[in-house]
Amino acid sequence: MAQLSVLQVLPELNSGGVERGTLEIGAALVARGDQSTVLSNGGRLVATLESQGSEHVSLPVHRKSPWSLRLIPKLRALLPAYNLVHVRSRMPAWLTYLAWKSLSPALRPRLVSTVHGLYSVNGYSAVMTRGERVIAISECVREYILENYPATDPARLRLIHRGVDPDEFPRCYRAAESWRSDFYAAFPATEHALRIALPARITRWKGHTTFLELLARLTDVGGRAVHGLFIGDADRKRQPFLKELKGRAKSLGISDRLHFLGHRSDMREVLSECHLTYNLSTHPEPFGRTMIEAMSLGVPVVAWNYGGAAESVAALFPEGLVPPGDVEALVRTSRAVLAEPDKMPAPNTFLRSRMQADTLAVYDELAALPRS
Repeated sequence: MAQLSVLQVLPELNSGGVERGTLEIGAALVARGDQSTVLSNGGRLVATLESQGSEHVSLPVHRKSPWSLRLIPKLRALLPAYNLVHVRSRMPAWLTYLAWKSLSPALRPRLVSTVHGLYSVNGYSAVMTRGERVIAISECVREYILENYPATDPARLRLIHRGVDPDEFPRCYRAAESWRSDFYAAFPATEHALRIALPARITRWKGHTTFLELLARLTDVGGRAVHGLFIGDADRKRQPFLKELKGRAKSLGISDRLHFLGHRSDMREVLSECHLTYNLSTHPEPFGRTMIEAMSLGVPVVAWNYGGAAESVAALFPEGLVPPGDVEALVRTSRAVLAEPDKMPAPNTFLRSRMQADTLAVYDELAALPRS
């Protein structure tokens, strides 16, 4: 197979599953000797991307504005330099698709899209199904595509679950004593408590309000106090919601048992110190990578029984699934899991290496086809 030149396109490179998946595919391309380029508006992960051997092209493809159409000529000039372009988000996908479509077939790179979310069903979202190959990150997403976009040829779909590296998130991992000393110096009240966590950016649909209700009712288990950790930050637009959460915690009388950790680059260490983690999104999520990270470490997960969560938790820790919205069952399940501290999820089968290999196989499959 000749060397590939691949361009991945997404809005920004700050944090999140889409961004991390982009870096992982970039690293896999570089390791194989291919050329990896990412186009985005930039962000905190650009330095990491470039240190791994990928190149970065900066364009404001994140802006949901008619003015963004002015970027199409630049993209049109850029695309023929690549064998394949991989779009991962709707606005950049539209800009890329319009530029791609305007090229003669002989100049077009192969086009791959990944459906990372259960988007609202409309013409704007439909662009994510227009790749010559369309990657679904879970069976839940695959069903969403076939149900809502029936014109999509099933033969173009490829199911590729997200995954984590077991060497990065090893089972029964224990953080270094120096790290643990620093962490408990910063959050001393949590050291001897049962620590439950919601690892998610602070936004209204991620279930933070439900977590507060749970924490208010789950004061202790087996004589040990239960403390809650919010792992994730709130961007500028979500600051009012963050203030609302703190006010709600105060009114519930749990402010002393709730801790806001903000954005963390040491998720392995933080998750390994948790006794239980959660996915409580108010509507089905397409996958949920932090759940896989936690379960890879051997940390149990409790989640609503829908969406991608139902797939991964059902495979590794089925006793952690709870009927959606049933707070009574959520409390009962949490107590039962915390009461059995030696009980762990099954060994992780959602592997980053498999995701990388399967994605590169899609690239190779398409790249072997002639451009015209």
